[in-house]
Amino acid sequence: VQLQASGGGLVQPGGSLRLSCAAPGGTFSSYPMAWFRQAPGKERDIIAAISYGGRSTYYADSVNGRFTASRDNAKNEMYLQMNSLKPEDTAVYYCAATSNKVQFRTSSVYNYWGQGTLVTVSS
Repeated sequence: VQLQASGGGLVQPGGSLRLSCAAPGGTFSSYPMAWFRQAPGKERDIIAAISYGGRSTYYADSVNGRFTASRDNAKNEMYLQMNSLKPEDTAVYYCAATSNKVQFRTSSVYNYWGQGTLVTVSS
C-alpha cells in the first residue's frame, strides 16, 4: 500500500485545515487507516484512526472534539479535518495503514506509511 499525505501548511491559532491521504491503486477499502503526528523532539503518536469501512473511529484525548477522520473508499482517500487548531498541534502529520482490522486503534499495528506533511500553527 502506497500512501501520499498532503494538505499541511501554516495556519493561525483557532483556524482549520484539512489533510488528505491518497492511496493510489491497491485494495484501500480493506485497510484500517490512521493519522499520526510527531512534534519536534517527541515521539510519533497516533491521534486518529478509522476502520476500513469508516464506521468506527478513534481519537486521542488531545484532539477529540476538534479533529475528525473520514474516508472515501471509492476515491481511495482518507481525510483529517482539523478545527480549533492550537500551537501545540504543530507537528509533522503522517497517514498510515494496517491489515489488522481488529486492533486498528493500536499504534503498533500500523506498517504502511506515507511521507509526512508539516502543519504549523502560529500567529
